[in-house]
Amino acid sequence: MKAEQQATTDLRIVGDLTVLRSKIMDDAEADYSWRVDPELAGLDATRPVTLTFIEYMRYHRDDVNYPSLWSVRIAIDTLDGRHIGNCMYYDINPDKSQCEFGIMIGDREYWGRGYGTDVVKSALKHIFTSTRIKRVYLHTLIDNFRAQKSFARAGFNKVREVKRDGYEFVLMEVHQKDWTAAHPEEHPTTADKVLESATSTAPTSQAASEAGSNLRQHQTDADPLPGS
Repeated sequence: MKAEQQATTDLRIVGDLTVLRSKIMDDAEADYSWRVDPELAGLDATRPVTLTFIEYMRYHRDDVNYPSLWSVRIAIDTLDGRHIGNCMYYDINPDKSQCEFGIMIGDREYWGRGYGTDVVKSALKHIFTSTRIKRVYLHTLIDNFRAQKSFARAGFNKVREVKRDGYEFVLMEVHQKDWTAAHPEEHPTTADKVLESATSTAPTSQAASEAGSNLRQHQTDADPLPGS
């Protein structure tokens, strides 16, 4: 069990343009600036965070020290170490072997340059070769055509349109069997793996639970992908 937990907390995935890694305390300042940004919140179909930075730091500290059993939050760096965004896979369902995916390229300098697509490809490779998750799905705003094209390039297929909380989304998904067929050079090693988030022995705390509930309304469902 410790090996699976370490694999999550010491994550490092190198793509063509980006490095995906575990979240650390030093991410807080950039993360906060993105979460209070009205434009980014609009792309995410949510409202900007209204917490003060000190309040947000409490949440961030607990999130780093006490990771959720049902989600994996990942920082996005450039190859030279600049933190430009975040992604996550969450709502992990061990019974259905599925999870939802979200991504945000918060640094506008990296929008429209292929970084988002690179992240999605790297994340899917990790999920389908290192966990027992067999289906990854996401929701993106119906008029976010750039994101939809980027997700499609990474392997996602459109399922249907979804109306929720006054917004219209496109539900997209990708299955492990289809991803594997498109990437025959990859060999998933799930025999000795588990859903690391769902079965991790990571500690939990009341503070972490309370902090998470305070930000639940801001948790990503359809993170923006302006970096496609």
